[in-house]
Amino acid sequence: MRVLALESSCDETSAAVVSGTAAAPRLESLVILSQDVHRIFGGVVPEIASREHLTAMVPVVRQALSEAGVELKAGGSRLEAESEQGGIDAIAVTHAPGLVGALLVGVSYAKALATAIGVPVIGVHHMEGHLFATALEHPEAVPPFTALLVSGGHTLLIDVEAWGSYRLLGATRDDAAGEAFDKVAKLLGLPYPGGRHVEALAREGDPTRFRFSRPMLNGGQRLGDADYYDVSFSGLKTAVLLAVRGSDDLNRDRPQIARGFHDTMVETLVAKTLRAVRAHGRTRIVLGGGVACNRTLVTAMREGAAAFGGEVFAPTPRLATDNAAMIGAAALFHLERGVRHDASLNAHATHPIPGLVDATVSRR
Repeated sequence: MRVLALESSCDETSAAVVSGTAAAPRLESLVILSQDVHRIFGGVVPEIASREHLTAMVPVVRQALSEAGVELKAGGSRLEAESEQGGIDAIAVTHAPGLVGALLVGVSYAKALATAIGVPVIGVHHMEGHLFATALEHPEAVPPFTALLVSGGHTLLIDVEAWGSYRLLGATRDDAAGEAFDKVAKLLGLPYPGGRHVEALAREGDPTRFRFSRPMLNGGQRLGDADYYDVSFSGLKTAVLLAVRGSDDLNRDRPQIARGFHDTMVETLVAKTLRAVRAHGRTRIVLGGGVACNRTLVTAMREGAAAFGGEVFAPTPRLATDNAAMIGAAALFHLERGVRHDASLNAHATHPIPGLVDATVSRR
């Protein structure tokens, strides 16, 4: 099976051709166009993001098809997608969650192109795509495993029993991890997006100068408590704000504040993840989302997992951040199980992951 996949949930316009099976996906092409225009605003402007997707979608799709050796040709009353390896069997698109205007660009284009070439369209949940991303580079990153998905919009701790069978163990109560990185970067006068800049500055800092409290992490918590797996970063963000305002020499203290924040963030995410791994007897940890680009986080997670012989799998940056390849990989799984959508497929700002059981509800 061969899928053309599209991603436009936020500020990356991406298209990919993914073939093979869910068990052995093969990435034939991947094109990602990031919208640098948002940097001057210090965050994503939804209206601008939608307009940028409108401009970029057609050339991005054309390039992805070209790199995969697929050519769109007029054939009778419809288009035909042809190549030496065969045509396109389906078009997959992120339909939730995300910025609705941005999502609508991808969903509308996918439905129109699917109709034009006479193939089915399938909507894919963006966060489920992140679960599949790592397996494109690490074939052994398959269920069962514990997943930590950390991005600008989400922080989710999920037990993955099998593809399509997910259990939400914990989530953020307020700010997502990536959002906290961006806000702290702004407080420290660093560029957007802030994750890599905070990590780089933190390397220069003294780890003992600013010791922030580890949010929702204490020895008195027990399995079954409402806060055992959940995280919260709004208080940490406020602590950084107070440290910045209280500094009499911010140029001197910026690396130290960055280090204090960064250490707290990494230690909290690692500790919560390892709790889940031990409680569910998993030996594999899969990271996903833009914050998975953080090498300090990956290293700390591997060091923690090594204590019990666990393995940690993290995607490379191009598959950790938003991309269409992961959408294509997830689509292969659902297509093999007969899932298809029609012209009623719509975009949703929020939407549950298919097959996800929210285990946090019973604890609150």
